[in-house]
Amino acid sequence: MNRISFEKMAMELAIAASKRSEDPYKKVGCSILDKEGRVMSIGYNGLQPKQKITDSFWEDRAARRKYIIHAETNALSYIKRSEFPHLLASTLLPCACCAMNIASYGIKKVIFLEDYDLDQEAKIIFSFYNIKLYNISDVT
Repeated sequence: MNRISFEKMAMELAIAASKRSEDPYKKVGCSILDKEGRVMSIGYNGLQPKQKITDSFWEDRAARRKYIIHAETNALSYIKRSEFPHLLASTLLPCACCAMNIASYGIKKVIFLEDYDLDQEAKIIFSFYNIKLYNISDVT
């Protein structure tokens, strides 16, 4: 039997979660698995539920960026550190702030689909905390 790896499964879940994002310009999804490959959580980027905005809110990416709750933050909010999350898959390289949160949960491996040109600090943070970081294209 030929099955996909847990990493690829996690990324497919992250891609599916990204489709729930209300952000018309950058849809980001995330999934978190434990060491046995069980799904612990998924999340996507967006605003707090039922947040009232106008359509013009989405027009200025720089202005709205500071209000968007990241997919990683949403996914992490549904788990406990004591549940031993192991793998986080995100459709976008996490930002530095999310990288710090990921490290605080003891996650050992992060995979991403797309590099994040606006914030590369996560790579340094993951290295400092000995968190393995891979682009999904490098995962078999």
